Amino acid sequence: MDVVAAKGTFLIASPALYDPNFRQAVVLLCEHGPQGSMGLVINRPTELVLTEALHHLSMAERDDVIYSGGPVQEDHLLILIRADRPPTSSHHVFGGVYLGTDLPTLQSLVSQSVPDEAFRGYAGYAGWGAGQLDSELASDSWITTPADSKWIFDCDPKVVWPELIRSLGPRYAFYATMPRDPNLN
Repeated sequence: MDVVAAKGTFLIASPALYDPNFRQAVVLLCEHGPQGSMGLVINRPTELVLTEALHHLSMAERDDVIYSGGPVQEDHLLILIRADRPPTSSHHVFGGVYLGTDLPTLQSLVSQSVPDEAFRGYAGYAGWGAGQLDSELASDSWITTPADSKWIFDCDPKVVWPELIRSLGPRYAFYATMPRDPNLN
């Protein structure tokens, strides 16, 4: 189900994409234009707990892990937020999903428990220069599909890539069970 790459699109790594940064990755495309593209890998949790990484902030004790958002600027924290209203200092990505980039927004999210809001923190991001992503799309490195917030906030990250691959139909369903490391096959 290839759709045009645009902000609010998932990039699903094709089974033939062997780059270790993106092998079996699902990227939420947050920006896409003539100057380049930027997205977050949504299915790579790390072992690092958010409250441990940001211990200098006064935050409630939580066990949210930080996700590896991509290989660019891994020392920067970005936040994906699902909310009914745009959070302060955020950029709309699609539907009720916003991208936050500042610590006060994160502190506000952590300190209040609003049942309709969810968030995830990402260290780093995936970035492409002008025309680079279009080139990768033309070489079938990525499969595009409209983004759905359930895959970001409600699903076990381990099942995101296989389930999205399976949802693409019989042509791809076989690949849903392949190991992340092709040498284990």
